[in-house]
Amino acid sequence: MADLETSVRAIALAARKASAVLARTTTDQRNAALLAMTRALREHSAAIVEANAEDMKAGKAAGMSEGLLDRLELNEQRVEGMASALEDLASLSDPVGRVLEERTIEGGMLLQRISVPLGVVAMVYEARPNVTADAAGICLKAGNACVLRGGSQALHSNIALTKVLRDAVQKAGLPADSICSIETADRAATDVLMGLHGLVDVLIPRGGAGLIRHCIEHSKVPVIETGTGNCHVYVHESADFDIARAIVMNAKTQRTGVCNACESLLVDEAAAKAFLPRMLSELANAGVVVHGDSLARECAALAEEGGSANVLEHFVDAVEADWGTEYLALEISVKTVSGVEEAIEHINRYGTGHSECIIANTSSEDGENAADAFAAGVDAAAVYVNVSTRFTDGACFGLGAEIGISTQKLHVRGPFALEALTSYKYVVRGEGQVRG
Repeated sequence: MADLETSVRAIALAARKASAVLARTTTDQRNAALLAMTRALREHSAAIVEANAEDMKAGKAAGMSEGLLDRLELNEQRVEGMASALEDLASLSDPVGRVLEERTIEGGMLLQRISVPLGVVAMVYEARPNVTADAAGICLKAGNACVLRGGSQALHSNIALTKVLRDAVQKAGLPADSICSIETADRAATDVLMGLHGLVDVLIPRGGAGLIRHCIEHSKVPVIETGTGNCHVYVHESADFDIARAIVMNAKTQRTGVCNACESLLVDEAAAKAFLPRMLSELANAGVVVHGDSLARECAALAEEGGSANVLEHFVDAVEADWGTEYLALEISVKTVSGVEEAIEHINRYGTGHSECIIANTSSEDGENAADAFAAGVDAAAVYVNVSTRFTDGACFGLGAEIGISTQKLHVRGPFALEALTSYKYVVRGEGQVRG
């Protein structure tokens, strides 16, 4: 354990030294490094995918779920996606050195509030190797050094990615230690990292509920919580059912293992028998297991009576735990509600503050009122009206590559990218003033 502590501390010290250099770099220098990272990912794509294949093989042997395997997998297209995200980052405005406020204060002094890097950002994440490139890029763009602690399931992928990125940054003239990585499967390394108050400025956990809770409860370093995603789609009685079905299928099945996937479907009781039979049939055809309430079961039976096979085979009776479950799989809870107020109450009780959607006909007074009530009443980082929850993403929001989705309220909420990785300092200029 002593050797592990020494090793992790040395990595953090190296990042701290690099952060001092990064804090004084120019926009052009950091952008050049990002473009070098972009080229390197493309040049070494085959080697990265080959390393990932080892992790995929081990993951399948260990019985990882399809959703987690999807998060873990890298192919040439996904490596290109990482490269493109870094390229986009280079084109964004520099978040560092901006004058946020400027005024003359008593005594004739000029006071400026200027954005500055946070310093050393530690990332703790699980089987999602694309985070390695995203986090490294976004930290560097904002003038921060990073210490990356990926999950053991993606160890070979992360080692390959980190080497490629470090070499690229160094060739671009910046310290290789701008991007540091803890390359051990020993989980104790995470606890050591969380204890390095004074060396690490902020810790960002990204993963399952267990990981995030552990970091919040045990870290001595300030934590930005990237919460789990028990996201809901609520179908109001005024909804266009075709639109509703399309959104539900996209939100649930496009990628099941992501935090902005729909995990819970709420439907107005008044619309249930008209909407749910076909909806449940489509979900069953896609292999989705429904955990539903009693009215949802009635609708499943109606679907089969209408000629839809296998709906009841994909249906189980919901229990209390289902309302708060993030499945990250082809599973969804279905509950009928009396109206928008019950939907809001249910979401605020069981949701995780991530992404919530209402589907309503906003050209009608009833639908517009429901949408307004939902948008005002739901406590979440992102609220959608007739839009899939899958859009909660830094790139979709025009922020560039994101470092995570924050479900807390201090100091950032929702997809957080460049500006969230800066702080500020006050600079006061004068001509010899002293305080009397």
